[in-house]
Amino acid sequence: MASLPSSVAITATPKREPDFRKSSPSSLPGDKSPSIYFQKSQRFTHLDGSLDTRHLDFREALSALEEGRAVDTSFYSPLLQECLDKGSVSDAQIVHGHMVKTGTHEDVFVMAFLVNVYAKCKNIESARKVFDNMPRRNVISWTTLMAGYVQNSQPENAIRVFQEMLDAGSYPSNYSLAIALNACTCLNSVKLGDQFHAFIIKYHIDSDTSIGNALCSLYSKCGRLDYALRAFKRIEEQNVISWTAAISACGDNGEATKGLRIFVEMLSENIQPNEFTLASVLGLCCEILSLELGTQIHSLSTKLGYDSNLRIRNSLTYLYLKSGWIDEAQRLFNRMESVSLVTWNAMIAGHSQRMEVANDDSVYRSGSEALNLFLKLNRSGMKADLFTFSSVLSICSRLVALEQGEQIHAQSIKTGFLSDVVVGTSLINMYNKCGSIERASKAFLEMSTRTMISWTSMITGYSQHGRSQQALDLFEDMRLARVKPNEITFVGVLSACSHAGLVNEALRYFEIMQKEYKIKPVMDHYGCLIDMFVRLGRLEDAFDFIKKKGFEPSEFIWSNLIAGCRSHGNLELAFYAAEQLLNLRPKDTETYVLLLNMYISAGRYKDVSRVRKIMKEEKVGKLKDLSRIFVKGKVYSFKPSDKGHPQNSLVYQSLEDLVAKAKNLGYKSLESMELSEEEEDGKASSVPRTSAIYHSEKLAIAFGLENLPNSSPIRVTKSTIMCRDCHNFIKFVSKLTSREIVVRDSKRLHKFVFGQCSCGDFGGFV
Repeated sequence: MASLPSSVAITATPKREPDFRKSSPSSLPGDKSPSIYFQKSQRFTHLDGSLDTRHLDFREALSALEEGRAVDTSFYSPLLQECLDKGSVSDAQIVHGHMVKTGTHEDVFVMAFLVNVYAKCKNIESARKVFDNMPRRNVISWTTLMAGYVQNSQPENAIRVFQEMLDAGSYPSNYSLAIALNACTCLNSVKLGDQFHAFIIKYHIDSDTSIGNALCSLYSKCGRLDYALRAFKRIEEQNVISWTAAISACGDNGEATKGLRIFVEMLSENIQPNEFTLASVLGLCCEILSLELGTQIHSLSTKLGYDSNLRIRNSLTYLYLKSGWIDEAQRLFNRMESVSLVTWNAMIAGHSQRMEVANDDSVYRSGSEALNLFLKLNRSGMKADLFTFSSVLSICSRLVALEQGEQIHAQSIKTGFLSDVVVGTSLINMYNKCGSIERASKAFLEMSTRTMISWTSMITGYSQHGRSQQALDLFEDMRLARVKPNEITFVGVLSACSHAGLVNEALRYFEIMQKEYKIKPVMDHYGCLIDMFVRLGRLEDAFDFIKKKGFEPSEFIWSNLIAGCRSHGNLELAFYAAEQLLNLRPKDTETYVLLLNMYISAGRYKDVSRVRKIMKEEKVGKLKDLSRIFVKGKVYSFKPSDKGHPQNSLVYQSLEDLVAKAKNLGYKSLESMELSEEEEDGKASSVPRTSAIYHSEKLAIAFGLENLPNSSPIRVTKSTIMCRDCHNFIKFVSKLTSREIVVRDSKRLHKFVFGQCSCGDFGGFV
């Protein structure tokens, strides 16, 4: 608030005892007062020669004013209301000019109405000029100008006008103070809001409805939920706006359950919710994924006649999508008579959110449907906005759909949204996750404005692609640009050091993070350092670091320790790490399969029996290994030894040919072991898994090689971590085919180029 004058400390007081008048928004001029109907007819005149305007339509009335004909003073209000309804500044200027000629500008009410018209038509400069030329001003004039500044995103000027009002000795109404509080909300200034609150308490008007509503909104937006609800409870006459403000406050501050309780209390008080209330409640249902309550709200909306309300339909669509009711969401969408861009965005964003929470094939169905919706949006003639582009780029990231992402990139350039920092950052993330670090770097360099998130995304991208030095150089550029990094930035920096084995640099940045930027280390930072020691084979250092720092390692850290210990031949430490991982993830199938294979390889069959018994007791399900590839706008899924694909024979033949060629170059298949159903004498028999070459990612890659152009990269996503054999095999395939192959598994991104992987072969440890 340093930009405001010092007088904005709200120190001025009226010169006489204040008589606060309760006024509502409807007391402001021009807020939908009844309009006069202009009937097309012949013109009539009064006895005094002035024009009788009661029988003129709007255009005829304006023409009469332009001719300089005399009119009744009362006629200006409906004319100005028409200008306001049409949003026409030019028509308002015609009326304004006639008012000046006839001396009507002396009328305080009509001129306040004109201020309101100019402000709501986004011409705040003209509104201010009219106000400054008013010979007299009342509280409505001051409040109208304040409201105009808030509506035109100039809350600082609204506060200045309030101070001018006090200095002029005018008494603010309750509504004036509510507008001032709204300005504080726009400024996100709880400090200034507290000053107004003290002013309000001084005159014992904090129980007023409009003031209580504004206070509730202010404290909610500033993160003070307790204060917001306290302001709500002090309101003597709580209306539907009051209840909605309290419910929304809970949603804004992550207290969805509390907000729903307030809604139930509202219904028990026989307060009928409006469309804004219902939309807010549906938003809370989305937060906690309460589909059952959401369907009840849907029924209530229908009962109250809001079933066709666009805001409510958008919220319902979003809830159904997020809850997995995709068909129901689509039905709602299809039944909408008019579809706004908000609705399109809700559908696309809903599919995007669904992809974040789902773990099955619905992820990819949602992604494909979202891309189809984006195409339909373009064909509808409606233009996408930055929210649309951000959502659809996020979807391309999840699908590893680079070609579609490139098309959206081109469209964002044509529409001018590429300059938006949100779209630019989404574009960087998309290229990074699709394995195209070169395009990500180009998009970053072309950004006109870069935020901390943009810098962090690019640093992380370089790190994930094994370009450690570029990541560290970019971080130093970020510091030179005086952009303050956050904890995620340092995850990218430390990960880059880990990939390159730069121990001294990693420890130096770890210290800089804490001492220079006052960032407390979190598990991801520790994980990067452990990862570094493991890559270098310094297993004892890794365990010593854990002991020295005194933290409980996460699942990711234990997984890395297992991989490192297996790779470097220290099975005892690997078994210890695996047991610790089981304590954290007692029902994780992937962990059990890893542990079983380790015990089988070591011939420790008693431990195999013990683990299998635990699996039965914990009801651990089968490992759901799925790999997916996006080809020609469609997602294709593969399971291990998948025989159900239409191109089954072609894919298998292609894969077997690749295996034969890879063996000629030195590839040796690493057989994994499977347990038989029989156990004898405490030992579990084991047999080689003869289908090892038909792992899901291998089938997906073979399919891609057969169905994509020769120069096109292969991009695959995998639901579980990639095994050592697959990692080794894909290195040979990338060399044999001269193809770039990108595999994003459950742990990291692997980019294979000419027999090398961006992970530095750490992915092959497991």
